Amino acid sequence: MTSTTTGLPDRYRPLDQVAPDEETPTGVIRTWRARDRVLNRDVALRVHTPGGPAAREWINRALTAGGLATPALAMVYDAAEGTGRTEPGGAAYVVNEWIEGIRLSDRLATEGPLSEREARAVVRRLAEGVAEAHRVGLAVGGLTPEHVVLRPGGLVGLLSVPAASGTEKGDISALGALLELCLTGLPGAQPAEISSPDLAALVRRARSTDPATGLSSVTTMVSLLVERPRTGPQETARPDGLTDSGWVRRLRDRRDLADADEADDDSDQPVRLVRNHLPPVPGASLPRPLSAGPAGYGADAERDLVLDETFVAEDDGVAERETASSARRRLAVIGLPVLALALVVAIGWWFGTNVLSVAGSVEGGPSGSTPESSTTAAAAPAPGEEPAPAPPAAGAPVPLTGAAVFDPFGDGEPENDAEVPLSFDGDPGTAWSTLNYRGSADFGNLKPGVGVLYDLGSEQTVSSVALQTTRPGSTVEVRTGGSPEAGLEAFDVAASAELTGEDVLEFAEPATTRYVLVWVTSLVPVDEGFSADLAEVGVTAAG
Repeated sequence: MTSTTTGLPDRYRPLDQVAPDEETPTGVIRTWRARDRVLNRDVALRVHTPGGPAAREWINRALTAGGLATPALAMVYDAAEGTGRTEPGGAAYVVNEWIEGIRLSDRLATEGPLSEREARAVVRRLAEGVAEAHRVGLAVGGLTPEHVVLRPGGLVGLLSVPAASGTEKGDISALGALLELCLTGLPGAQPAEISSPDLAALVRRARSTDPATGLSSVTTMVSLLVERPRTGPQETARPDGLTDSGWVRRLRDRRDLADADEADDDSDQPVRLVRNHLPPVPGASLPRPLSAGPAGYGADAERDLVLDETFVAEDDGVAERETASSARRRLAVIGLPVLALALVVAIGWWFGTNVLSVAGSVEGGPSGSTPESSTTAAAAPAPGEEPAPAPPAAGAPVPLTGAAVFDPFGDGEPENDAEVPLSFDGDPGTAWSTLNYRGSADFGNLKPGVGVLYDLGSEQTVSSVALQTTRPGSTVEVRTGGSPEAGLEAFDVAASAELTGEDVLEFAEPATTRYVLVWVTSLVPVDEGFSADLAEVGVTAAG
């Protein structure tokens, strides 16, 4: 049977209309909250009037969406084209999952903009679902704050999947608009500016209609929205419950157990267990500490530290174990002082051969040489003190003391790190190059760029950077400031260009910096994909 009220199967009973009528080129879509009488659950019911051929394209899109399984998009449970006539059963309909939660539009209206972390998470999870739809050739459409639901547990869901029409580029632009809205609040409420330069640039790229600057896919947007840790040293992860104090406690427990075993002549005594500790496992090695224990934990604990000792059964030879343990302790007692003495001798030898010899040569100078002028002698540094390098003259090259790959958006794979010195070795025939990326000149849509960070040794005032490449056509930015541990936003853009082979990138105004970052933003086609290189890099002092 069918319902004479809506022309729908009797299985679905509309409860209340939850959205305004949606006008489409082929008719009108009305959205209801309805009850599935068979499965006894709430569903989202959308009815297209008229049904029949006018709704066929929309129904086909819904059937494609029915194969998706992602928490970001409301699942499609049922769809039918209808007859297109006025009798019951004439309307076309799509039945979606009903998503409980707070509409994004209501959340922004009541509490204002989201934090940067929340905005990243909301739009990224939504973009992951849209990327799955694009993978099967479906443009989702309907990406508005009224259709986005903030679900319990930090999840995000999109109602009304799919919309009556849509394009993949329209989905990307809509995601950019949602990101801007999450960061600034509702339009017309004097929205704040986007404080994060990376997110502001991402919004511009998502909403851009220029193929050269716009995003090529939603997958790229997902990768750029992932929060990445700043590069730099990080503390080694430590398993839950394993602390330095607990480690030292276990060493002391083992020492007490060994002392008790030595005092006991009866080898048949059972192994004494410690409360709240697991029994020893034969052949299992002791857990190694992840970091050094706190200072002052005692010489006894250090004496008993035996990294390669394993638990063995008593009947495997208690006397043999005690002999080996005693020998290792004697080796530690004797070996550590000998090692310390050797270290002191080595430091003394190095100090005598380097520092004192340099000081002697400064004071005496080579025999028979012509003494320097009084002005030069007065400016010479004191013995043992390194002379300060003179700043380069205006327009002269600034010496580069080191360089390293700068890849804050990478996945940890080396980017030909060993070839970096070839980019400033004075030989244009050698070069550092990026990895080969497939599918796109935008690093395969995996990241926004990669670069090389050059160290000038100290802060210098510079005005330009000369670049040579064997792969013209790639684009770069020259950035200054920051530090090796900082993110990309810490470096200011001083100049940018598309490389022609030999280029000099002049700064708008001189910059005082220690670090110069050459940031590659797009690649050129090569035999196995896309790549770029830097054959020679030179920094010029300001005049």
